[in-house]
Amino acid sequence: MVSLLVLIVGMFMSVLDVTIVNVAIPAIQDDLGTTTEDVLWIATAYTLTLGVVVPLSSWLGDRFGLTRTYLATLLGFSAGSALCGLAWSLGSLIAFRVLQAVPGGILPVVTLTMVYQIVPREKIGIAMGMYGLGIVFAPAIGPVLGGYLVEHTEWRLIFYINVPVGILGAVAAYLVLPDSGRGPRRPFDLLGFLTIGFGLFAVLLAFQQGEDWGWTSYPVLMLMIFGLLSLATFVVIELEVAHPLLDVRVFRHRAFTNSLLLLSILTTGLFSVLFYVPVFLQQGQGLTAFEAGLRILPQALVVAVLMPIAGRLYDRIGPRPLAVAGFAISAYGTYLLCGINPDMTHGDVVLWTCVRAAGMGLAMMPVMTAGIASLPTEKVNEGSALNNVARQVAGAMGLAVLTALASAQQTQAIADRAALLPAGTTTLPVLGPPGADGVDILGMYAVVQRTQLDALASSYSDVFLVTALITVLGALLAIPLRSGPAHGSAPAAPEL
Repeated sequence: MVSLLVLIVGMFMSVLDVTIVNVAIPAIQDDLGTTTEDVLWIATAYTLTLGVVVPLSSWLGDRFGLTRTYLATLLGFSAGSALCGLAWSLGSLIAFRVLQAVPGGILPVVTLTMVYQIVPREKIGIAMGMYGLGIVFAPAIGPVLGGYLVEHTEWRLIFYINVPVGILGAVAAYLVLPDSGRGPRRPFDLLGFLTIGFGLFAVLLAFQQGEDWGWTSYPVLMLMIFGLLSLATFVVIELEVAHPLLDVRVFRHRAFTNSLLLLSILTTGLFSVLFYVPVFLQQGQGLTAFEAGLRILPQALVVAVLMPIAGRLYDRIGPRPLAVAGFAISAYGTYLLCGINPDMTHGDVVLWTCVRAAGMGLAMMPVMTAGIASLPTEKVNEGSALNNVARQVAGAMGLAVLTALASAQQTQAIADRAALLPAGTTTLPVLGPPGADGVDILGMYAVVQRTQLDALASSYSDVFLVTALITVLGALLAIPLRSGPAHGSAPAAPEL
């Protein structure tokens, strides 16, 4: 149990950093004197680097040993965080975020693999329930912690806070974790790394910038084409080389492949709630980033309570009942979020997000655990890496697609409302005490602002409806999962 807690510290810290920085972007922009488009590269550079380095995790774990790799990456993440806090310009901050993301992408993969090494198979559900707190609870707590630090201190503290936690975590890991030893020595698959690194980088960049550059623009189309070609080349290389960087043959295990699809759906839904709800609370109801974070904090607490419970139930009844019920509840909670509007109450937000979080808390860890547990022991490292790649890609791509949908729906909603005005209308009617020209300027502004908020709410409602339908599909995909208690020496799942 102590070893598991030590492992979770490092993974929690790396995942937390993905969302805690987002709320500090306006403060960083003001302090460094840069544009909104440029400052967003602080988050973009981190995400892109994660996609590139995660495939390295399996090879590094075998080459240097999981325990040594965990210690090195935890200290490296702390050092990268300190450099980010010391950044003197936007360029230096982006460069240091890239350095920080290198160990930050490796930490969750190594942690997941080590969990499967130190925990007996018959108790893996409980352990994964605790591991899942970092995956789901950390992103949810990030906006609250980040908003508080930005409002009451300064933005640099969101990076400095990682330093003492990382150092203490590394000391505890050195004292507590057993030396896992090194895996089989294998040469580094350079071609495989280059193709998957470029492929993931290109595809993620295309989805991240598609809204700004235009989805049909030449740069976005070229990135998509060359990125997909590079990923296809990676698959061919991995099937031919004697020592692949990642053994793509693990996709022959139906349970593992199905778990990646289910995790992608859950991750997309998670990121949509963590992004759109706080944004609307700030734009539509005038809350600060910290206040908006507090509104969605209860749903994080629901997840924190239910995940360990789901882990215990997993060991007794298997993943299918939990996953199907969790997806169904999450779909209903997401459907409730379709009621988002400028007049919604605090209670509405808490209720809707908590219902959805209850489903997430039940489904996330059974799905992930069932997928990894279906693999042979020697393939857990590759499975962990692909698991993290799937979640990173699904989060970035899913949010980008949903944002494009929201923008299109918002534009259409505003156009539809404008079309309701009588033909030839050039001005609004007097809404209050007339000004010099007979038009109440303040009244006009109020009407325009309300129209824009209603259009924004309508577009977000459509996004949540699409997400709810996708989540229903997840409930159907979860039906083939295993039912019944886990076995300590269960054979691997059948291959395709």
